[in-house]
Amino acid sequence: MSEKAASFELTRPIVMVGLMGAGKTSIGRGLAHKLDIPFIDLDKEIEEAAGCSVVDIFSLYGEEEFRRAEIRVFERLLTSPPHLKVISTGEGAFITPKVRELALKNTLTIWLKADLELLVKRTNLRNTRPQLLNADSKKILSQLINERYKIYALADITVETQDENPNRTLSKVMGAIKKQIKQKEKQNV
Repeated sequence: MSEKAASFELTRPIVMVGLMGAGKTSIGRGLAHKLDIPFIDLDKEIEEAAGCSVVDIFSLYGEEEFRRAEIRVFERLLTSPPHLKVISTGEGAFITPKVRELALKNTLTIWLKADLELLVKRTNLRNTRPQLLNADSKKILSQLINERYKIYALADITVETQDENPNRTLSKVMGAIKKQIKQKEKQNV
């Protein structure tokens, strides 16, 4: 990790969690760049392993098979070099008990928490969200917030995201990581 990039020592991979549109990929990519470690998009890794898109996996094999593949790929990412990396997950990954257990035990988890209006605005810009295709995105996202935010709250760090410059959100994430690491260091003394 670059000395000038961070004033703390990262000892575990970082896993970004949250709903679609929260900024996991863009902030995760920026964080990896700032820390001078690799960035990995879990959904892209699943697509590469399966040889088709996430949308196709859902439509051809269903969500249950997708979650099984997600667990296998996530386990592989945690055990393969390099040790330090930033992994951006799909919105359902942390909800899956096995993925959540692995993440909480082996990584530093960061929940990017966004409000409903921001999620709707961001997700309406893309057609790559299987759950939102041909659907009322606001209604579905509201339902997902009600179901999933209590589980995302188990993450090590929560960072509230807003409709702001990504660099501002990235600064908030870096500050939260630094604070979390310092707290852990004090507990271990």
